[in-house]
Amino acid sequence: MLCLFDIDGTLIDTHGAGMTALRAACRDVFGDDGPPLDLGGATDLGLLDSLCAHFGLDPADTELRDRFFATYHEHLDRGLGGDSYRGRVIDGAERLVEALANTAGTVLGLLTGNTARGAEIKMRRHRLDRHFPFGAFGCDHADRNRLGPIALERAARHSGRTIDAGETWVIGDTPRDIACARAIGARCIAVATGGFSTSQLAAHNPDHLCVSLADAVGFFS
Repeated sequence: MLCLFDIDGTLIDTHGAGMTALRAACRDVFGDDGPPLDLGGATDLGLLDSLCAHFGLDPADTELRDRFFATYHEHLDRGLGGDSYRGRVIDGAERLVEALANTAGTVLGLLTGNTARGAEIKMRRHRLDRHFPFGAFGCDHADRNRLGPIALERAARHSGRTIDAGETWVIGDTPRDIACARAIGARCIAVATGGFSTSQLAAHNPDHLCVSLADAVGFFS
């Protein structure tokens, strides 16, 4: 079994530090806070595309992309490392991850809109990085639905065997996580620990819906 976890709103809550870092990077690179951003299930490349459209710039400009993300990562690392940081591991998340990590035949990975570096910063800060040796990230593709095949390929490389979408669970807190699972024929556990309620998530027909990931421990046992 392969379990692919989203990060923000599913495993951790950065208490707004991610958005703060994005806004700071916008000011440094574009000279302005930029437009409103919908972070719920978005990819970082997709967000940069939106910012470039707003400022009339070319999203294919690799120098601009690299400069923006390098600046964002600096602000994110600083923000999550400060004494005033109030982020946390979401209730139930560590318990489920630990249980799955100790289940024979289960492979854990990330499927997130964060860049690989952004994911590393967040997971390391919350001491969850040891559980997730690979992932598909928001720097791999702007379209979240294109991340699933990347995750399956990397899971196969990590585990040394082909992993079918039918034995894969995507675990996340937004409708975009559900859509991402559907795009590869995987199943989805939706958890109402982010910005969407159980009724909002239920409207998108996840395979399993829970209030907390603690509820999913028994589901996998």
